[in-house]
Amino acid sequence: MSVGIISYGAYVPKYRIKIEDIARVWGDDADILKSGLMVNEKAVPDVDEDAATIAVEAARAAVSRSGIDAQRIGAVYTGSESHPYAVKPTSTIVAEATGTTPVLTAADFEFACKAGTAAVQACMGLVSSGMIDLGMAIGADVSQGAPGDALEYTAAAGGVAYIIGNKESELVAVIEDTYSFTTDTPDFWRREGMPYPEHGGRFTGEPGYFKHVTGAAKGLMDKLGTKPEDYDYAVFHQPNGKFPVRVSKKLGFSREQIEPGLVVPRLGNTYSGSCMMGIAATLDQAKPGDRIFATAFGSGAGGDAFSITVTDRIEEIRNNAATVEELLANPIYIDYARYAKHKGKIKVA
Repeated sequence: MSVGIISYGAYVPKYRIKIEDIARVWGDDADILKSGLMVNEKAVPDVDEDAATIAVEAARAAVSRSGIDAQRIGAVYTGSESHPYAVKPTSTIVAEATGTTPVLTAADFEFACKAGTAAVQACMGLVSSGMIDLGMAIGADVSQGAPGDALEYTAAAGGVAYIIGNKESELVAVIEDTYSFTTDTPDFWRREGMPYPEHGGRFTGEPGYFKHVTGAAKGLMDKLGTKPEDYDYAVFHQPNGKFPVRVSKKLGFSREQIEPGLVVPRLGNTYSGSCMMGIAATLDQAKPGDRIFATAFGSGAGGDAFSITVTDRIEEIRNNAATVEELLANPIYIDYARYAKHKGKIKVA
């Protein structure tokens, strides 16, 4: 029995800050940063937005796009590294706001930037076992970056929700298989009570990102007996624009395959929503029969790879909710002072 995506929905705040506005405050060279990071601007949450409100917006868009009865959703899992509560699930808020309560199972996931795809895998298992009819997996973050830290140039806000099921008449995309590659590699961390994460600098690339993305990607292609040319599109976790371009080339994928889902230059790194946002942007333009290869990465560290085939139903539901391109359009630009206020970097005594 096939299992896959019944619907999807995304949300991106309207506010943006340009890289040069951050660089101006810290005396950095904006041109060098933009060239090195391949990021021009990033999304910023409004003063009343957090990972929960973003998850709710994405989840509502997913329900609206498919027109399903929300009561059919038996699991709500939200992956994030910026849950608003240390003790109080984000997922119960989402379930209540989308009309899925009482829900069979709800929980929050945490695995840095791949918490959302880990939730997708959990929903796949529950649906396949027959324990639930539909499951909702969400990746949403208002990413943190300490003032003046390199992360501040890319840490953004946004979220994506996927509804997972197995009724063939409802599937917009079949998830053919998934494969994960995980080790204990502490390249990035945030201890309890710390407002901002720390990172191992260059170790985030190797042995963090590249080892785990290639490990998961090669593992899945070996498992399925596929190769890069068997896919129409490819999406890789986007901590910046440079890493996914480099890893796709290393694996044998072309720039043309990754271009439709490469949203980070205009969005920034939405952490748990990063790879999932790229998949959503690709689904927004993929045709029935197209195959998508996707690999998420989460520091700590692990990679989740997916092989996805788009079905005819994509044409029926695609335009029932905002596309990623529509969400990225017409941004409202703010300066560093307002950005600092929105992000809570300015503390009132």
